[in-house]
Amino acid sequence: MPSATELLYELEADDILFGVTHECKYPENAKTKLQVISSIINSEELSSNEIDTKTCQLLSEGKEIFVLNEKNMIEANPDLIITQETCEACAAHNNQVNKAIQILQNKPMIHSMDPHNLDEIVKSVNEIGRVIKKENIAMKITESLTSRIEHIKKNIPTIKQKVLALEWIDPFFTSGHWIPGMINNAGGENMISKDGERSRKIGIDEITKSDPDIIIMMPCGFDTYRTISEYNKTLKNNKSWNSLKAIRNGKVFAVDANSYFSKPSIRTIIGLEILAKIIQPNTFLNLNVPENSFLQIK
Repeated sequence: MPSATELLYELEADDILFGVTHECKYPENAKTKLQVISSIINSEELSSNEIDTKTCQLLSEGKEIFVLNEKNMIEANPDLIITQETCEACAAHNNQVNKAIQILQNKPMIHSMDPHNLDEIVKSVNEIGRVIKKENIAMKITESLTSRIEHIKKNIPTIKQKVLALEWIDPFFTSGHWIPGMINNAGGENMISKDGERSRKIGIDEITKSDPDIIIMMPCGFDTYRTISEYNKTLKNNKSWNSLKAIRNGKVFAVDANSYFSKPSIRTIIGLEILAKIIQPNTFLNLNVPENSFLQIK
């Protein structure tokens, strides 16, 4: 899983990393590792609606979204497999792990990550640190992450903006898991979804009823520019959408979800800082975030 790959590099343990997934593209050196997981769905060539339709079709038919590269798995010959249980549509799940165990002569240790909020993401750093015997580095990382989180939380103003984050554009999905808590910590009042809950499909009526001051588009796996492209194709000329207060006031933003929001990685702390810049721009004017990590949609 990409978040584990990122963390292993941060823990200075990339020398013991022998297999990654098709989504493990950060840091750049991760692309040089053996790819043991690939996806059936080519999301680069499909629209939001086509990706959703294909994913739902595969899941309803009991078919796999991800494929195990058996040759590369055998070559990697792992002592440890780090997997996840958070979302079967977003990353390799238990089925691929079971297949890996069946084809490997030496049965590896399995460590499953299942974070559903920001605290659990930070906690997972120490958990992995213990598993690979990098406890001291893990502790330094968690102390730094916690300090950055607390800096945001202690500086948010008392007046909060109503914020709606959307994890998918066509159809609409709320942003779930760690996102609602991140919005609240960044000085917003999260609308519709709750901290730790899975994302779910919603309609325009529920969005209208929530009456958000700010809407943040963060389609799972999309960067800022892909999000704006999908937005322009799907929503730019939608009459119901354009009647929303947030749209009329120019308070709709696209973020780099693939880098800072979609995965339970330590870069979600950058995501928190991005949200603070969007939701409380005057308070966090001098907070530095990566260039083009968010853009106002016009």
